Amino acid sequence: MKNQTFIVDVGVGKIIEEWLKKELYEVIAIRDINPDMEDLHIIEIAIKEDAFIISMDKDFEELVFKNKLNHKGILLLRLEDAVAEEKLAAIQNIIPQYVDEIKDKFAVYQNGKLRIRNF
Repeated sequence: MKNQTFIVDVGVGKIIEEWLKKELYEVIAIRDINPDMEDLHIIEIAIKEDAFIISMDKDFEELVFKNKLNHKGILLLRLEDAVAEEKLAAIQNIIPQYVDEIKDKFAVYQNGKLRIRNF
């Protein structure tokens, strides 16, 4: 297994979970644990497991920047109307190229662009 663990939030998609597993990453799927899990609890799990969160939930941005919560890295996909294949294509472009660069950072992917911010 590759040494990066990803937490895949509800709404990101099973196809992304499967691709990450195929690429030999560890995957924690929130939909398999508790689809109604609070974002704060997801961050707690991520810290405990040293895992990077992939989500479409904009609330993570507020938790990190407004509330100054620690995390191990978050990728926010701003792809509200995207079908599964579009989300997968974005992940397939981002993860292989930027996985080390986005670790411990807050990254937003929108309109074909990846913005990486420190917190």
